[in-house]
Amino acid sequence: MDFGVVLQTNPPASRTVHLAKLAEQYGFSTAWTFDSHLLWQEPYVIHSKILAETHRIKVGPFVTNPATRDWTVTASIFATLNEMYGNRTICGIGRGDSAVRVTNGKPVTIKELRESIHVIRELANSRPVEYKGSQLQFPWSRGSQLDIWVAAYGPMALTLAGEVGDGFILQLADIDIAAWMIQHVRDAAEAVGRDPMSIKFCVAAPMYIGDDWQHMRDQCRWFGGMVGNHVADIVAKYGSNSDASGGAVPQALTDYIKGREGYDYNEHGRAGNVHTQFVPDEIVDRFCVLGTADEHIAKLKQLADLGVDQFAGYLQHDNKEETLRVYGETVIPALSEHITAKA
Repeated sequence: MDFGVVLQTNPPASRTVHLAKLAEQYGFSTAWTFDSHLLWQEPYVIHSKILAETHRIKVGPFVTNPATRDWTVTASIFATLNEMYGNRTICGIGRGDSAVRVTNGKPVTIKELRESIHVIRELANSRPVEYKGSQLQFPWSRGSQLDIWVAAYGPMALTLAGEVGDGFILQLADIDIAAWMIQHVRDAAEAVGRDPMSIKFCVAAPMYIGDDWQHMRDQCRWFGGMVGNHVADIVAKYGSNSDASGGAVPQALTDYIKGREGYDYNEHGRAGNVHTQFVPDEIVDRFCVLGTADEHIAKLKQLADLGVDQFAGYLQHDNKEETLRVYGETVIPALSEHITAKA
């Protein structure tokens, strides 16, 4: 298992760059950032600065979408960054949440997401592709490499991740739900003739090192609200307990949103979000990774044993540097030993 850090691009941008540099020093492999151009600063500009001031860490959006950005422009950004800094980018992509909803837009369809992944992947890997009836290729791009990881919750999106994704992003760290969704993605991959073990699995959730459980929960309760937006869409489309193929959507993923009445995207992803009071402590504990280093290690070992390749920790709380330090000095080495022992 390797480790990523998920950052919001709040001003000053130098603070985001500082945290990414610190993450690299502590052994994190990837610096992800939110991509919602109205709520936060433009991520790709900051990605370039991060790459210029680091040596090995990769950067990417967590996650971008095909609605607010032209697909060819997105591909050009990655190919350009790769030419400048040597294939140190990765693309997380989904149907669209805050970036589109804050402008009263709608997430793209699964068909559109599939098509966009193909176009972005081919162009950003220096290959030709057909787009809107034209054959396109960046004449200046040579040897660019970009993997695309698909963020998904609902059955159709999970199937898409298995069919076309280089990786799958699950934004919650509940062990039971992760097992269910990973299996769904693997089954979808196998159904189309792909090696299900070739897909990288990323679990993302707030990580907070501490021992004051009520404070940690209050700092990370926003995450349950963010996840709730996606779950509400799933329940509205498929009902509480069945997916498109007749399989059960885990009840734990649906029960907690019954108290959800509204959501203000201006507080999206922020500690203290007043629109997330419906999220119970139990859900915060299940969805996040909280507690002492030993408690983090115990939960992450369970995720690693499920086949999770990367844990990406959100740092939207008041203990950023200390959490990074403890991960670098204690948690990451412990997980490396665990993986080596199992090999």
